[in-house]
Amino acid sequence: MPYQKILRTAESYFLLKQEPEIVEKYSRYFKPGEYDAYGIRKADILLLAAQIETDYPELGMAKLLKLCLMFYKHGKHEMGTLANYLLERRQQDFLPKHFSGFKKLFDEGVKNWEHADQLCMHTLPRFITHKLLPYTEFQSWIEAESRWTRRAAPVCMIKIKKTTALPELLSFTEPLLIDRERVVQQGMGWFMRELWWIYPAQIEDYLYLHRNTAARTIIQYATERLSKEERLRFRKDKSAK
Repeated sequence: MPYQKILRTAESYFLLKQEPEIVEKYSRYFKPGEYDAYGIRKADILLLAAQIETDYPELGMAKLLKLCLMFYKHGKHEMGTLANYLLERRQQDFLPKHFSGFKKLFDEGVKNWEHADQLCMHTLPRFITHKLLPYTEFQSWIEAESRWTRRAAPVCMIKIKKTTALPELLSFTEPLLIDRERVVQQGMGWFMRELWWIYPAQIEDYLYLHRNTAARTIIQYATERLSKEERLRFRKDKSAK
């Protein structure tokens, strides 16, 4: 498989299409070091993804996952976005054996919230929504060294919030309540807020139970729809501070 040729093609394409003003516009949404970009329009990245798929019909899922990891390790933001679009286009080809390749992608490649959440919202959940694997296969993700891998677990669970028993979801993700990485806390807070829309009383009771140990960012995100007075309930006890 001509991986390097495909990589060089993408580099040349992006250098031809780059717009510095796009970099200036979007860099403010990322922390320093998380956004090294050419400045490419989404439509142009989508066109390149389609072209690669057409030019390389022999690109099976195992080879595609290897290529996508190379795109991520390249470092430029649009290379990661290109990887995500390629994977999203091939969801119908996913098999249980490919799941480990996605974990490797997170462990070694994903370095920012946008790429992580693109995969978690549009691609990765197919493994659990289409019953390719049980959601418990994300256990190793919860225990992973990469903060982006850990973040992916609760964010992917959002897609099964209506089809999986609430106690199961809460028990499964509970270890992440005390995660020290802010990006993981934000993902957990997002997940809890989504559950709150369906089970407000249960989630509020759960957060109250964990108010002294859960990361404050999680509670802040999960309770942002409550009034200021209602949020006072979730303050830490003075003895726990």
